[in-house]
Amino acid sequence: MYNIKMKSIFLSNSKDKLFSVYSNDIINQLEQLTQINTNLCYCKEDILKNPKYFNDTEYIFSSWGMPSFTLEEITVLFPSLKHIFYAAGSVQHFARPFLELGISIHSAYKANAIPVAEYTVSQIILANKGFFLNCLYQSNNEISKAIEIRQNIKGTYGCYIGIIGAGAIGSTVIKMLKSSYNVKIMVFDPFLSDDKAIELKVEKKSLHNLFASCMVISNHMANNEQTKGILDYSCFRLMKKHSTFINTGRGAQVVENDLVKALKEDVTRCAILDVTEPEPPLDSSQLYTLPNIFLTSHIAGSLGDELFRMSEYMLDDFKKVILNEKTIHTVTLEMLSSMA
Repeated sequence: MYNIKMKSIFLSNSKDKLFSVYSNDIINQLEQLTQINTNLCYCKEDILKNPKYFNDTEYIFSSWGMPSFTLEEITVLFPSLKHIFYAAGSVQHFARPFLELGISIHSAYKANAIPVAEYTVSQIILANKGFFLNCLYQSNNEISKAIEIRQNIKGTYGCYIGIIGAGAIGSTVIKMLKSSYNVKIMVFDPFLSDDKAIELKVEKKSLHNLFASCMVISNHMANNEQTKGILDYSCFRLMKKHSTFINTGRGAQVVENDLVKALKEDVTRCAILDVTEPEPPLDSSQLYTLPNIFLTSHIAGSLGDELFRMSEYMLDDFKKVILNEKTIHTVTLEMLSSMA
């Protein structure tokens, strides 16, 4: 049976975002399972103004806008806290001090990985058909250029696809591709073990080997100081003719001017960028000027009704916690080094 005596709160500095993630059905279930005011979402300022009110809080439900706290603040403000359920993806900005104090964190990063992977797989298939440049030229009555693209299409069957980062999103992309298409997949990921590579049926390669060998390269690298600017001209200059670079990872991992330079050098190369740094690009950015660069406004992740899947994952873990069962979506300190 469920214990309904523990106190829970919604916590986010972005109330509207939080309540766009937690569906009415999820909220109703939480109301039945725990003591929570389903009409209130607290922000950090609320906590600091009334610290004693939150001393008996055992569970926090959050999403985008989860505030960060220091070790000292957590100790004073949340002495009873046991679990945080984060219905969103990356926990890098707030998780470490909570984890260091032994507070469990659950993240819906696997739920958010699904729409990103779906988006990525669709772009990979379109890229292998030469869709982007062919569509551009055909729509602008540049028929000879459209024909040239069409004549150089290799298609998806038996092709090499490069995946940068085999975390939650990258591995989901790999599994989706392997389940439906006859493809060969190369992966660059320093954290990918040989055993995991065998399980995924992929080839581990260096970053440069990936760019030099694959017709489509998709970035899903973890976002940290070590990966900023890692995708530079030394990578992009190796891209094959008619190849495509897709970025749904982080814009800061790409040296923008280097990508622009490589795509100017060979206009048959193509880039699909769902993320940039900054986001959106500056008005002066050359990303707006090249016909072989296609920009979307960070649409790969969860949008619309897809958001509810993240809170469903957190509700499932919460139920397991109060039934003393093993949870599925728990984040550990060790995981932070390789997570996005």
